[in-house]
Amino acid sequence: MNLLRETLEILEEHGKSFDDIEFVLCKGITFSPEKARPMMDFEYDDGFGGQEVDETLKVVGKDFWLERHEYDGSEWWEYKCMPEKTGIEKGYKYETFKSNGWWD
Repeated sequence: MNLLRETLEILEEHGKSFDDIEFVLCKGITFSPEKARPMMDFEYDDGFGGQEVDETLKVVGKDFWLERHEYDGSEWWEYKCMPEKTGIEKGYKYETFKSNGWWD
C-alpha cells in the first residue's frame, strides 16, 4: 500500500482533496501539506504483522481529520468529522453528562 495514494483515496471518498488539508501532525509536530506530501509517498504493508506507519500521524482539515488505526499490525485511516451544532442549550436542565442507564 502507498500511504499517499491511500490518503488521497479516503479524502476522495469523503468529497475532499489534498487541497482541503490544513496541516499534518505527527509526534506533536505540525507540517504543512506541501512538506508532508513527499513524506507520505512510501509503500508499506497494510496487512497483519508489525505497524509500519507512525500511529500518531493525523491529517487535519477545516472540518475533518484522518487518524491512523491499527489492529494486529493491519493499518488504515479513519475519517472523522467535526460534529455539527444541532441545538441550543437554553431551556435544558442538564446538571451532568452522566448516563442514567438505558432509559435516557
